[in-house]
Amino acid sequence: MMKAKYHDPVLLEEAVNGLKINENGIYVDVTFGGGGHSREILRKLGKNGLLLAFDQDEEALANTINDERFKLINENFRYIRQFLKFNSITQVDGILADFGVSSHQFNTASRGFSTRFDADLDMRMSTRTELSAFEILNNYEHSQLRDIFYSYGELRNAGGIAKAILDFRERQTVKTTSDIKEALKKHLPRQRENKVLAQLFQAIRIEVNQELAAIREFLLQTPELIKKGGRLCIISYHSLEDRLVKRFIRSGQFEGEPEKDLYGRVKLPYKRIGKLIVPGEEEIRNNPRARSAKLRIAERI
Repeated sequence: MMKAKYHDPVLLEEAVNGLKINENGIYVDVTFGGGGHSREILRKLGKNGLLLAFDQDEEALANTINDERFKLINENFRYIRQFLKFNSITQVDGILADFGVSSHQFNTASRGFSTRFDADLDMRMSTRTELSAFEILNNYEHSQLRDIFYSYGELRNAGGIAKAILDFRERQTVKTTSDIKEALKKHLPRQRENKVLAQLFQAIRIEVNQELAAIREFLLQTPELIKKGGRLCIISYHSLEDRLVKRFIRSGQFEGEPEKDLYGRVKLPYKRIGKLIVPGEEEIRNNPRARSAKLRIAERI
């Protein structure tokens, strides 16, 4: 049985409707979480439809759906091609991804995702991986920390924050959220403390889980996996993710312009469907974490 309030699915109707579901088609939800999007997809599928879902978090397995049309794979979505092939699937009718951290992960103190709890620093989305927030904060060099804080947290004073952590490390181990606050006292103005900490935690979390690398690897595999006319629906939450998605849908790559053939023609994998979709006021009121969500929909051409 699904745990109560594990996660409220964001842009549920918009994302699932964006898949333009064929009732006998094959679909993939690469970020299963509490299973909200998956349940809505299954509701629209007929008896011959099939849904595969991915989630690297072992705790999400407790939410699995008892339905013969459904299979949950406990792996990172960056391995989508490999595990679809393992299940004798070469192409699908649509793929949905919601790159947000689940409410369950944020609300479980021991996972170390939230600044609200004075907990050990972990932030791993899968406990099978070795790199944790603790390892990063206690072992990375100044230049590594600075680059992570600047690139992934968009912190202007990344160098000063990295130095403050190294100075704190000389005295004691950086183990908990309160240790970070103590180390960064001079860099946390009262009116901006929560914002700076949120940016810092985002940067560390992205590094721990190699989130942007996983998104790139995943997106690059989708053109060969989605049938012509099939849909790709992606929900992202910050500019680093959304920029990758936007560029890939537009040009099939992450940097520069698409290559042209001898006749000046460009071969693109997708066409954009509709405009950027964001949550309405009512959804944000009911689920404040939806505030920064952005949904982009593309069709394979």
